[in-house]
Amino acid sequence: MTSPNFRHPVTLAKDLMSLDDVSGGRVVLGIGSGGTGFDATVLGQEAWTPRERAGRFGEFVALLDKLLTQGAVTERGTYYAAEEARNIPGCVQQPRLPFAVAATGPRGLALAARYGQAWVTTGDPALFETGTPEQSRAAIRGQIERLGEACAAAGRDPGELERIMLTGFTPDRNTPLDSVDAFVDFAGRHAELGITEIVLHHPIPDSDFAADPAVFERIATEGLAQLAG
Repeated sequence: MTSPNFRHPVTLAKDLMSLDDVSGGRVVLGIGSGGTGFDATVLGQEAWTPRERAGRFGEFVALLDKLLTQGAVTERGTYYAAEEARNIPGCVQQPRLPFAVAATGPRGLALAARYGQAWVTTGDPALFETGTPEQSRAAIRGQIERLGEACAAAGRDPGELERIMLTGFTPDRNTPLDSVDAFVDFAGRHAELGITEIVLHHPIPDSDFAADPAVFERIATEGLAQLAG
């Protein structure tokens, strides 16, 4: 997962083509507008306003799409530019490697609908501290509905996009890692909303992602087997 906080489209395109090559065409780009706080200032820049962040994100994704699908690109936007950026031979995956676009607001959802092969959500940030799991699922249901509306406006079938849930940022935090049954219940409830893929953080001791590694391993085998069955 990357963002405009840390990257420029021209150099990122080169990196992605190399990764796509060495992986034999197995790379998916996760991309979002970027976080605030430390993420926004770690390279020494001033934090962007929400308006500028959204503007940069839109320009970044559109330019990156061109760089990965065209042999040479010259473009000058408000925030990013490319001058005869040559990208030959291009991606192993054609017409380019897939984009998984993280978004919850209208401008980001429009980007996902236009450029994404997948959409990523972490839930509703406003519910992280004080919300309930039920409120979180209702918010995600609303996000999926708005994604469908964005796809309709872009002339796309919403079924073309995978819908990915990145866990650890909803009111139930790491509850899915409490047990195999807890994971199966969590995944099943979100599948009912339309989520097609669940992403779990590997346990990190003494962090927000602390969990029992043995349970994590059981989820990777028994839990997935239950869902598949």
